[in-house]
Amino acid sequence: MGFVVRALQRAKPTFQSHLSRVSRVSQSPVHSPLRWISSTVDLQKPEAAAVAAPEPAYEIHPRKPVGGARVEISNPEDVIEVFVDGHAVKIPKGMTVLQACEVAGVDIPRFCYHSRLSIAGNCRMCLVEVEKSPKPVASCAMLPFQIKTDTPVAKKAREGVMEFLLMNHPLDCPICDQGGECDLQDQSMAFGSDRGRFTEVKRSVVDKNLGPLVKTVMTRCIQCTRCVRFATEVAGVQDLGILGRGSGEEIGTYVEKLMTSELSGNVIDICPVGALTSKPFAFKARNWELKGTETIDVTDAVGSNIRIDSRGPEVMRILPRLNEDINEEWISDKTRFFYDGLKRQRLNDPMIRGPDGRFKSVSWRDALAIVAEVAQQVKSEEIVGIAGQLSDAESMMALKDFLNRMGSNNVLCEGNGSAQADLRSSYLLNTSISGLERADAFLIVGSQPRVEAPMVNARIRKAVRAAKAKVGYIGPPADLNYDYQHLGTGPKTLLEIAEGRHPFCSALLSAKNPAIILGAGVFQRSDKDAIFAAAEAVARHGNLVRPGWNGFNVLLLSAAQAAALDLGLVPEPGFKLGAAKFLYLMGADDVGLEELPEDAFVVYQGHHGDKGVYRANLILPSSAFSEKEGTYENTEGCAQWTAPAVPTVGDARDDWKIVRALSEVAGVGLPYDTLEAVRARMETVAPNLLRVDEREEATSFIGLTPERPQVMNFAPFGNAVENFYMTDSITRASKIMAQCSAALQKEK
Repeated sequence: MGFVVRALQRAKPTFQSHLSRVSRVSQSPVHSPLRWISSTVDLQKPEAAAVAAPEPAYEIHPRKPVGGARVEISNPEDVIEVFVDGHAVKIPKGMTVLQACEVAGVDIPRFCYHSRLSIAGNCRMCLVEVEKSPKPVASCAMLPFQIKTDTPVAKKAREGVMEFLLMNHPLDCPICDQGGECDLQDQSMAFGSDRGRFTEVKRSVVDKNLGPLVKTVMTRCIQCTRCVRFATEVAGVQDLGILGRGSGEEIGTYVEKLMTSELSGNVIDICPVGALTSKPFAFKARNWELKGTETIDVTDAVGSNIRIDSRGPEVMRILPRLNEDINEEWISDKTRFFYDGLKRQRLNDPMIRGPDGRFKSVSWRDALAIVAEVAQQVKSEEIVGIAGQLSDAESMMALKDFLNRMGSNNVLCEGNGSAQADLRSSYLLNTSISGLERADAFLIVGSQPRVEAPMVNARIRKAVRAAKAKVGYIGPPADLNYDYQHLGTGPKTLLEIAEGRHPFCSALLSAKNPAIILGAGVFQRSDKDAIFAAAEAVARHGNLVRPGWNGFNVLLLSAAQAAALDLGLVPEPGFKLGAAKFLYLMGADDVGLEELPEDAFVVYQGHHGDKGVYRANLILPSSAFSEKEGTYENTEGCAQWTAPAVPTVGDARDDWKIVRALSEVAGVGLPYDTLEAVRARMETVAPNLLRVDEREEATSFIGLTPERPQVMNFAPFGNAVENFYMTDSITRASKIMAQCSAALQKEK
């Protein structure tokens, strides 16, 4: 210490001469080598400055709402007028200060608030000044009065909150996967101070193991509780919670376990910091390196709106897009993480099976010539075409036209069986996905929405929580993550309800908007007509169908089913696969080929080497949904388009182009050469498929269907989906989905 004192004493003359020289230079207006730090009354005592300062004269100019805020006022009597920074805003009663500011075009910082979750009010970042309040208030939990968002008091309060949040936050930004899209980064720059006063040791928290999908770095957590509220309210699982108090508070599972929800990946999107990130995407890319392509999901029949982020030829991640009518802003874990299957087990070149049973590559010319030659040698009634569950409408239209020109009407879609396609309302979700929230009584027959369509199940749960809707379920035991009455396991219970002999009939009759949901697994039963007749009787006696409300619904399983039925991909009566000698599989992998004769020639056209390849004699490689334009119709009858995000793999081609080229070689050329021409042909068959992003309501079939006498089989309903994570060729090729499947089996 003495050495330091002596060194400072000897250096004192040098400091004095340097400072005197600096003072002379700083007097010049041109040179200013030092930046003097000064303090004002506003910074020292913002409260006193706010009292002393006169009321500013605000300029009235129009502002645009922020955050997608739009106000629809149905009843003018429920409107109140508030003032935000001097601007008059009319809002419905019950809106909070934060929502009023969004309508007024003022952006309020927030961490814990989320428009689809309950209000917590624990981050305190949204502090504003409100009339008659002695101190700033949390705008997310306060009803509006005279609001001031840009005063020294509010600014100082936000700076203080941000300083506390950053007090224990680690400096992980260079290695954090949230970097570049982090709310904490953005808001600390916009609303925080340029310095902090905390010099103690930062705390650390042990990371949690939530499974193969969500990576945790809990030291970064700011305890906003968004993930806890999402898991409890939307996902319906009690897996996450807050443990401890004060500086020892942390978020985790109460006991060591995995997060078992099929919607768990959404906590990655709602986490405002880098505490919860994507484990498969960890350290792979930064968000500014990626190209985003807006498209739709094809892993189920919901048609969730997604954005594919790609880098070069590889899909790096999948994120949800906002669509209030379909998936809101959530997607299932299968939709979010199956993308690595797009680069595994792909078919690159046309191949033919040799005498030794091995495949060898051939040219497109040779492959098409072989297929055309074999197709011309068999009888027309022995030709069968089956479209897979990932097929787009254009390719199914081309396949149907090609086989019709070859003289065959046996064209069907995987999963539909011999379903009736005469009336659209007999195979659609007529209530609409968003309309399920209006229902106050549900009868679910032979369907497990949680694994068949998680986003539909989330809507049903939303109705159960908001309107206390009653749910009756007929099927095998299942966990639907909301309260329901297990009425039975087979069609016998449905018949009792149709005849009015079951106690649940009173719930349907007393409900204002009752709804019945039939699972698409019913299509595979031999007594499907009898089951549909019983469901129609329930709809007729329970007043499920009336003007302004159609409560009869069929929940489809795959993305291709609705468009296939619209286009008429239904086989002839009495169709049997055992009579086929030429089978054209267009991406169909889950078709039972046990009845197929050994000498039948099988053509497999698809993008993955899955189940259908093992029986195929010839393979034609095609493009996946992420590599082409295509039309898909979801379970409620809304047509949507996919967009190419990455280039095709190898020598693959679009499905409809392959069928068009094959028809030319076979001598029955199809009359279209472009995608627009194919869609023009589709318009003549199903005009609704060209009304993109519009849902065309179907006429109710109640009372219009002919009588089909059929004996009901009282065998219990089965599980339409055995493994949620592996349902098609892409998910079965995904390594991430395999890890999820293994973790799920271990958890059970």
